[in-house]
Amino acid sequence: MERYNHKQIEKKWQDAWEEKGVFHASNDSEKPKFYPLVEFPYPSGHGLHVGHPRSYTALDIVARKRRLGGYNVLYPIGWDAFGLPTENYAIKHKIHPREVTKENIANFKRQLQSLGISFDWSREINTTDPNYYKWTQWIFIKLFEKGLAYKNKMPINWCNSCKVGLANEEVIQGKCERCGGEVVRKEKNQWMLKITEYADRLIDDLDTVNYIERVKIQQKNWIGRSYGMEIDFPVADTHLTVFTTRPDTIYGATYMVISPEHPIITEKASMIENLEEVMAYKEEAARKSEFERTEMSTEKTGVRIKGIPVINPLTKKEIPLFVSDYVLMTYGTGSIMAVPGHDTRDHEFAKAFDLPIVEVVSGGNVDEEAYTDIDSGTLVNSDIINGLDVKTAKEKISDYLESIGIGRKKVNYKLRDWVFSRQRYWGEPIPLVHCEKCGWVAIPESELPLTLPEVDSYEPTDDGESPLSKITDWVETTCPSCNGHAHRETDTMPQWAGSSWYFLRYADPSNNEQLASKEALDYWMPVDWYNGGMEHTTLHLLYSRFWHKVLYDVGAVSEVEPYSKRTSHGMILGENNEKMSKSRGNVVNPDDIVEEYGADTFRMYEMFIGDFEKSVPWSSQGIKGCRRFIERVWKLKDIIKAEDYYSKLVEVSVHKTIKKVTEDFETLKFNTAIAAMMSLVNEFYDAKGITKEDYKTLLILLNPVAPHVTEEIWSIMDFGGDLNEAKWPEHDESKLVEKTIEIPVQINGKVRGKIVVAADISKEDIIIMAKSDLIVKDMLDGKEIKKIIYVPGKILNIVV
Repeated sequence: MERYNHKQIEKKWQDAWEEKGVFHASNDSEKPKFYPLVEFPYPSGHGLHVGHPRSYTALDIVARKRRLGGYNVLYPIGWDAFGLPTENYAIKHKIHPREVTKENIANFKRQLQSLGISFDWSREINTTDPNYYKWTQWIFIKLFEKGLAYKNKMPINWCNSCKVGLANEEVIQGKCERCGGEVVRKEKNQWMLKITEYADRLIDDLDTVNYIERVKIQQKNWIGRSYGMEIDFPVADTHLTVFTTRPDTIYGATYMVISPEHPIITEKASMIENLEEVMAYKEEAARKSEFERTEMSTEKTGVRIKGIPVINPLTKKEIPLFVSDYVLMTYGTGSIMAVPGHDTRDHEFAKAFDLPIVEVVSGGNVDEEAYTDIDSGTLVNSDIINGLDVKTAKEKISDYLESIGIGRKKVNYKLRDWVFSRQRYWGEPIPLVHCEKCGWVAIPESELPLTLPEVDSYEPTDDGESPLSKITDWVETTCPSCNGHAHRETDTMPQWAGSSWYFLRYADPSNNEQLASKEALDYWMPVDWYNGGMEHTTLHLLYSRFWHKVLYDVGAVSEVEPYSKRTSHGMILGENNEKMSKSRGNVVNPDDIVEEYGADTFRMYEMFIGDFEKSVPWSSQGIKGCRRFIERVWKLKDIIKAEDYYSKLVEVSVHKTIKKVTEDFETLKFNTAIAAMMSLVNEFYDAKGITKEDYKTLLILLNPVAPHVTEEIWSIMDFGGDLNEAKWPEHDESKLVEKTIEIPVQINGKVRGKIVVAADISKEDIIIMAKSDLIVKDMLDGKEIKKIIYVPGKILNIVV
C-alpha cells in the first residue's frame, strides 16, 4: 500500500498549479466573477505564526469552492510594506529599510506558498514599489485638489519612542499601537485628511452593504454622529458655546467645564485670578493622551477658574467654571454644560469637587449606581418643561432656545480628521512643494512617482522633523506654478496610505497609465467578500471606504462602496489560552507544522479548531487528529468497490454531506463542514466499501480544505484531468430522506443477525451484504448453501 507522503505531494502540486496558472484570474471571461479579499500582510521579520493564515485559509476554501462552481475567481495577495516597524528594525541593525522589506517579503511569500493558498501570484503588489505608490501619490493629489488634504497646526498624539505623530486610531490605551511606547500630546504642523466631510456617507452607506453587525456598530460608534443643540452660556463679556444631545437637562447644569486647550484661557487671561494654577494644569494635561484623559475609570482632576463668572441662561444663576482634561477640544466645542444628576463623568467630577447635583428627570437617580443615559421619564425642577416626557421636553426646549437666540440645532461627530503625515523616511513622499508666492502646490502628474531619495541616515531627527529635511538637493526645487524657488514637503505618508486603495490595483496591477483601467474596475469591483480583523474596523476599513468614496466622486471608480461583504475572524491563541507573542513564549511557527504534518493537515486544523468568528487556543493533540483523518481518506483507495449497492447504502448521507458542506463553506462554518465529511468517511468504512463516484464526490468536497492530497488521490485514481477542473457536486433533495431498512438475517429459520440496507435493494445485492456480515459469515463458514429465500423488505433466510 502506497504511503501518504505530504512532503512529496504538496510541493509537486504547488509547482504544478503555478506553472499552469490554475489560479490566475482573467479580466476577460464569460464566467460570473467572484472577488474574495483578505487584508494583505505587513511583512515583519518574525514571519507568520499560525494565527495569521486563518483568514487566508478561510477565504481560500471559499475561492476554491467557487472555482469548482464555475466562477472566474480573483483571489489576490500583496504586501503592505511601508511603515515604522521595518524602519525601526533597519535602524537597529543598520541596514536599509528596502533590504529589510525585500527579505521579509521573501520569507512571507515562501511561507504562504507552502500552505497551498490559491492566491493569484501574477497580480502580486507591493506598496513600496514606485510603480504602485505613483498612484498612491496621484490619489493624494486628488484629495488635495478637492480641499480634503490640508496642513494644520494642532495638538497631536506624539510617540516619544517612534518620534512620530499618530492618528487617534493608532493609540491603544494611551500607548503607541506599533511600539507600545508612551504617547503624549504635542503641537505640530501636520497634513490632515478631511474624513469628517464624509462622516454622514460613511454611516448611511453601511445600510447598502452586507457587513456583520458588530462591524457596522463599531464604525457607527467611532464616527459618533449625534443630534443635539449648540447653546450659548454668558461668560463675562462674551459667551461659551456648548454642544449637548440633552438640551432638556439644561436646568440641571450646575457648573461648566472647558478643555485645557480652550482659547478663552488665553483670551481672558487678564481676568483669571489664578492664572498660574490654570496654566500649570494645562501643561500637565498636555502630557496625557486622549485615551488617558477620557478613560472612565480615571480619577477626575481639574482647576476652578476664578474671576470669570458664568451664567446658566435659563436659571439665570451664576455657576462655577472649571478646566478639566476629561473635556477635549477636538470634540464638540471644547466646553460642556455639566449635568451631574444625569451624566457619569459630571457626577464623578461634582462629587470630587463638592458641587451641586440637581435632579431634572424623575427616575434619574443620583446615587452611585444609576444616574446616566436617562432616555425616559418626566422632567422636574425644569420650569417651562416640567411634567413633560423626555421626547416632548427636548422638542419644546429646543424650539424655545432657538426662539430667544441662544440655541441652534446641530449635528456633531466624534470622528476627527485623519492625521496623515509622518516625520519619517520609510513612507510615500508627499507630492507637494511649498512656494512663498503660491503656497502649497502639487507636482505635475507627469513627474510621478516622486521617489524616495537615497540617504546616509534615515533615523528620526531630534527635533521631530523628517530625515528628508536634511537632504538639501532634494528639498530645494522649483514651483510648478510660477517657476519660483520652492521646497518639497519632507513629511511622508503613513502606512495606511498604500492600504487604503490596494484592492483596486489587483484588478489591473501592471497598468502604467491609470491606477487600474475602467474596464477592469467595472468588471471586478466591488470586492464580493472581504475578511479581516476587528482591530482594523476603525482604521483601515474606515480609511479605505473614505478613499474609495473620494475616488468615486472624482470619477475614478464606478462603485460607491468598495466591499459588498465584510466578515471577521477570531484569533488563534497559544496553548496557554493567551495571545501568541514571542514574549509569552507561546508562538507556534506554521513552518514546523507543515514540516511534520503537512500543509493539508495544517489548513484543516485551522478550520476545524472551532468557530471561525471566535478566538480559540491551539492544540497539539487536535492537529494530530486532523492528520489521522487525512490518512483515512488516503486509504479509502484500498476499499474501492464496483457494486452499486455500496453507493445506495450511503446515498442519503452523501447528499446530506454535499448540502451541508456547500452551505457551511459559504457561512464560515468550516468546523461543522469538516465534521460532516469525517462522519461520511466513517460511514464508508462501516460499509466496508466505497464506489469511485462517491470517492470523487468526497474528494471534491474536501479539496478546498485539503487541496494537495485530494489532487494526488484524483490523479492516482485516474479520475480524469485535474481535480481543480472538476465540477462542484449538487445534492438531490429527493435523496435527503432516509431510505434504508433493517433486515433480519436467518440461517435455517433462526435470526442470526441484522443488516441495514437500501429499501429497494435487490436480492443479489442483499445476499452479498449478508455474506459480508461478520456473524453471518462465521456461521456460514465451511457450510454449503442449499437455498436462499428473500421476502423484500421483510426477511432473508439462508438454508444450509
